[in-house]
Amino acid sequence: MTISTLTFQTNALAQMEALQTALTQTQTELSSGSKLPNAAADPGAMAQVNQLNMQLAASQQYVTNGNALTANLQLEQSALTNATNALQSARDLAVQGNNSALSLQDRQDIATQLQQLEQTLLGSANSTDSKGNYLFGGTASGTQPFVQSGASVAYQGASQVNQVQISADQSVSAGDAGDSVFMSIPAGNGTFTTAAGAGNTGSGSIDTGSVVNPAAWVPGTYTISFTSPAAYQITDSAGAVVGSGNYTSGDAIDFNGVEVTISGAPAAGDSYTVAPAGQASVFSTINNLIATLNSSSLTSAQVTTQIGGAIAQIDNALGNFNGLQASVGGRLNAVSTVATSSQTTQTQLQGTISTLSSTDYAAATTQLSTEELALQAAQESYASIAKLSLFNYIS
Repeated sequence: MTISTLTFQTNALAQMEALQTALTQTQTELSSGSKLPNAAADPGAMAQVNQLNMQLAASQQYVTNGNALTANLQLEQSALTNATNALQSARDLAVQGNNSALSLQDRQDIATQLQQLEQTLLGSANSTDSKGNYLFGGTASGTQPFVQSGASVAYQGASQVNQVQISADQSVSAGDAGDSVFMSIPAGNGTFTTAAGAGNTGSGSIDTGSVVNPAAWVPGTYTISFTSPAAYQITDSAGAVVGSGNYTSGDAIDFNGVEVTISGAPAAGDSYTVAPAGQASVFSTINNLIATLNSSSLTSAQVTTQIGGAIAQIDNALGNFNGLQASVGGRLNAVSTVATSSQTTQTQLQGTISTLSSTDYAAATTQLSTEELALQAAQESYASIAKLSLFNYIS
């Protein structure tokens, strides 16, 4: 086949240009450390790398979310610990104050200590994070959640809490709303409350009672009236008699699946009530306890009954705090577990991305030498052949 000089030159130049392009690309790969300088280098690999980078960025964001969440949950745990300690101290003072041998001045001194503990509780309830956001404000974290007015403390935060995404398929509550932590505490024993009549003249006091047969309990308000110091009658809110009996101090009085114990010596006409338990705040419980200890008009039996009720509600609040601390601990564990898994995932993603995009220096260096030799040979071959002429063979 006859090859014209033009064809030879065109083909030779095209080959050298291709070799020069490959050599330049290899040099760029070595200098940049990437074998994917642009999408044209390897469209399929570039698409895969882009997808992996998106997954890596998402995983890194989840870890960042988890770190911020961990910091806030640890602050909440600390605030709950402080509140628990203050409330436990309040309980100890209530037990101390539930002593008939104490004078009014003694009880008032205890009440003063309780006022200080209430302020400690209020400070814990209004705890903030490093940015000034209130830990127990719910989604209204920029608003002070607990505001005191006189002896009353009101909650002004939100009941909902933010959810933080810590993985593609898992989110965790960023905190706990203050109303569920400090305000919505079951009163009494959680099922019903007990109280001594304001007009009682005897020395009988009633405990917080207990449920012995939940199936038989009929929620309602019941009155235990003493027809004489040794006999009582129980009526419901409609006045129907639901029980009666002879009274012995310290013996349990049973009706409708519950039992209460009255101790001391009730007088004829004295009464006690059993009513469905509602909810009370930690602050109202402490305030009522303070009022009881400061009172000069309550009888010893009424003081005993009211302090006993306060202790039961403090126990309910302590149980609520303990449950919340366990919940916070569980969320911290979940964040830690997901973070560990995310770190493993990120290492795997970074390895795959590196395999697809990073330069293999040993292979690239060998390739560069081969391409340099090929280009040099092509150039020398072209120069040598280009010198040939028919006149060289004519004598």
